[in-house]
Amino acid sequence: MLNYRQLHYFWVVAKTGSIVRACEQLNLTPQTISGQLSLLEQTYGVELFKRVGRQLELTETGRIALPYAEQMFQLGGDLEALLRAQPDEQQILFRVGVADVVPKSIVYRLIAPTMALSEPIRITCREGQLERLLADLAIQRLDLVISDSPMPPHLDIKGYSQKLGECGVSFFATAALAATFGQNFPHGMQGAPLLIPGQQTVVRSRLMRWFAEQNVQPKIVGEFDDSALMKAFGKSGSGVFIAPSVIADEVVEQYDVELIGQTDAVTESFYAISVERKVKHPGIVAITEGARRQLFTD
Repeated sequence: MLNYRQLHYFWVVAKTGSIVRACEQLNLTPQTISGQLSLLEQTYGVELFKRVGRQLELTETGRIALPYAEQMFQLGGDLEALLRAQPDEQQILFRVGVADVVPKSIVYRLIAPTMALSEPIRITCREGQLERLLADLAIQRLDLVISDSPMPPHLDIKGYSQKLGECGVSFFATAALAATFGQNFPHGMQGAPLLIPGQQTVVRSRLMRWFAEQNVQPKIVGEFDDSALMKAFGKSGSGVFIAPSVIADEVVEQYDVELIGQTDAVTESFYAISVERKVKHPGIVAITEGARRQLFTD
């Protein structure tokens, strides 16, 4: 059976980066921590750390184990806080997984209504690839997954998708690029440097098909799974980039760029995926109702 004390020592050493700093945090001697880590490695016949000079670095096995340990001790902390809380202070835990292709501004606007609930709520957000998040949803490590696509049909996971809404896309560029490629949209974008979402996103294929229909061939200079990183490159002047039209004003202000055009022929959709067909969790209810009444309105 897994020794949770030894696993805790592994987790603290991995997070602090050294046995010395872990000793300071745990108030233990280096011999104690080193001995317990050795026992953990011997029990399973693996190496979790390797020494590089005077530093400890995680092995591949250690890197795989760390996220699991992190989740376990985070859940343990949540449980401890729940048990220590007075009855009138207890919070509702709301664990949300966010597919890494969903723009952060959209995620914030979707989750924001939960902060106005009358019941005290504690939100935990995790970002990652959709299939891994859905696996955690299936074993109830998550209450909800927010994605740009519904539950994939090929996954043998029980889950129900609710469409939160959809919107068109807008195109943005720095003032210098807008002056060159922002006229006569979209035909003015012929040959324009373009930053596009990665192949994991649903909108990418729709975007490229739309350009083909318009007989416009921009020059793709970057592909990004992370929409925030794509916007950062766009802000630097590396190329024209897209974002959902519902956050167009925010993108212009936050990234100091200009709106050069928009289309409803290319849409982005957003979904809430849960294990409940009939949603009962107040956090999920707040997200679905808020999306339909405030964010994705006609």
